[in-house]
Amino acid sequence: MTDAATMTEAEAGRIAATLADIACAAGEVLRRWHGASCPHVVKADGSPSSAADLDAEALILKALTLRFPGIPIVAEESSRDLPAGDLFFLVDPLDGTRDFLAGTPHYSVNIALVAEGRPIAAALAAPGLDRVWLSAGDAFEAPVIGGRPGPARPVHARKAPEAGLVALGSRRHGDTETTACLAALPVLEVRTSGSAIKFGLLASGEADIYIRCGATMEWDTAAGDAILTAAGGCVVVPGGGPIRYGRVGDGFRNGPFAAIGDPALAPGIVLKPGDSCHAPVRAPRS
Repeated sequence: MTDAATMTEAEAGRIAATLADIACAAGEVLRRWHGASCPHVVKADGSPSSAADLDAEALILKALTLRFPGIPIVAEESSRDLPAGDLFFLVDPLDGTRDFLAGTPHYSVNIALVAEGRPIAAALAAPGLDRVWLSAGDAFEAPVIGGRPGPARPVHARKAPEAGLVALGSRRHGDTETTACLAALPVLEVRTSGSAIKFGLLASGEADIYIRCGATMEWDTAAGDAILTAAGGCVVVPGGGPIRYGRVGDGFRNGPFAAIGDPALAPGIVLKPGDSCHAPVRAPRS
C-alpha cells in the first residue's frame, strides 16, 4: 500500500472493497449473537459493551493487521485511547449496541481509513438489513449474500424535494437542540433509524438529512461521513466545515453535525451543542 499522498483512486477502491469484506465478516459474528442472550456491561461513559462487540472487534483487528500491517487502529472497545497519526483506521465493531441488544435490525459495522484528518476509504455494513455501503472516490451499495458483499451499484444522494425533507432521527437518542434545529427546516417527515445506517440511507437517496447535536464519537461517523460525501452529500459542523478526525485531545469526541444529502441545504442549518455534548466545538482546520 502506498502512502495517502500518492494513493490512486483504484487503490483506494481496492482498500474499500477489502474493508467491506471485513465488515461483512464481522457482521456474521454479530448475527450469531443477535436475538440471543448476549452478555454485556455498561461502560464508564454510560454506553453498553457486549460480547458481540468484543468478538466482532477481535475479528476486525486481526484482519486489518494482516492486510494492512503497520497502520494504527483506533477501535472503540480495545484501542480507543491510542494516539492517531496521519494515516490510521477508525473502527466501530457494533454501532447501535442498544438496538442490537433489544433485537432490532438497525445496527452496523463501521470501518474507515483516515488520512490527514479525513476518511478516504470506508465500509459500513448493516447485517440486519443485508446491506453494505462502501466508498473510495464514489459511493456504492451492495447486498450482503452469504456473509459477503454481492454485486455493487453506485449510489447518489438526492436533491432536496420541493415537497419537504425526510429527516432521520435516532431511536434512542434525542436532545432539545436537535429538535429545535429540525423545527427550523421544511421537514415533511421524521423517520427513526439506529446507528450509522442513517448515513447509508442518505447516500442511497432514501432520506435528506440527519442532525445530531448530542455527543457522538469519531468511530460512529467516519465511515458514514466518507460514504455520504462520496455520494454527493456532505457532513458539516458549526461554521460549515467538515468533521476532522484523529482528535485524540478531545477523546475522539465529535461536536454537533448535520449529515445532508443536498449540500445546498447546509447554509440554512444552525448547529448548537446538545446537553450531552461536552467537548468544545472547534473550527475546522483548512
